[in-house]
Amino acid sequence: MREARKLMSKKKPAFPINEMLDSYLKKYKRNIKIPIFYDDLLRFQGSITVYDKNDEDTLWIRTYYSEWDREEIDHSLKKIYTMLHSDGNEEAMPYLNVDAIDYCTFGNSKPFRIKIRNILNDNFIYFYVKKADASRVYGLELEHILSPHNMNFLVYEDTLIEEHIAGIPGDDFIRDFLPKCTESEKSQIAKEFVKFKERCLVRLLGDMRSYNYVVTPTHDFDHIIYKIRAIDFDQQSFEGNLKVYNLQFMKENFKMVEMVSKKLQNKSITQYKIEERSFMAKRMITAPRRTSRLIKCMKNDTISYPENVELLKKHLVQYVGDVKFKKCQNMGEILETILDFVKRNYLDIRNQELF
Repeated sequence: MREARKLMSKKKPAFPINEMLDSYLKKYKRNIKIPIFYDDLLRFQGSITVYDKNDEDTLWIRTYYSEWDREEIDHSLKKIYTMLHSDGNEEAMPYLNVDAIDYCTFGNSKPFRIKIRNILNDNFIYFYVKKADASRVYGLELEHILSPHNMNFLVYEDTLIEEHIAGIPGDDFIRDFLPKCTESEKSQIAKEFVKFKERCLVRLLGDMRSYNYVVTPTHDFDHIIYKIRAIDFDQQSFEGNLKVYNLQFMKENFKMVEMVSKKLQNKSITQYKIEERSFMAKRMITAPRRTSRLIKCMKNDTISYPENVELLKKHLVQYVGDVKFKKCQNMGEILETILDFVKRNYLDIRNQELF
């Protein structure tokens, strides 16, 4: 933890959503009027600690509200569920129950985790209520555009609603599941880790310590395919130290990095990096307007400190060798330069293959 903190600068503040980003969110149906705000959930009257199956503190507390508040809050949360997962139709609401409202006392965002259960079949699902932060919104939207995963979230004024991302927390997976994996599975996980690391580095998603991503196993015929997904987007394009965007410098990821060095040759690592950059370039090319509009919002926004911008420019010039970074004025311009570099390289290779 201390080593990771040395890489990080002072605590990141929450940046407000400006008018241009708000317009972008409305255009792509991310901004929808919701019946409850984050601050409304802070009115809980009491709480108890939530423990896991091993009786360890999860750093979440289960909140309790007055009878009057709870009735209104439950109705509003069920309404949000229908907006997030369908068209907002209220016909299903009598069959929904709010089983728990948990509050996280750890981390920057201090989210509420809502557990909604269908009383007809006992199926349940989670979503999160957080304070809206421009950095987090940019991170979610970039994940939606540039990664293989669709992101489902809503923003209204100062409140952010996020769909739960299912998976095994990275730290739990490394401790409890990785030692039991076969050698073939470890090779596949190493490949996914390289691609995930490259994706985070290219789109400047920082602080991907093991508890900020999940590993999702999927059964496919006679084997299991593992994917890695980010679940924390607070540190999008904020830090100045380039190492913060590189997973291999996080102490918590050491066992994964060690596994990559054992299971993959340098040529394979390079190949997987190129594959991931090519995938990101294809995503940008197939959604050019959405990508350019989001980057335009970032270029006209403040989501970091000037000293962080200057430091990151310096590190990128050293890392990539492209002096274009020297002209960048903010994090949006830095990210635009990186993505243009990735897209240009992909198109150059494609053009070479045509002749």
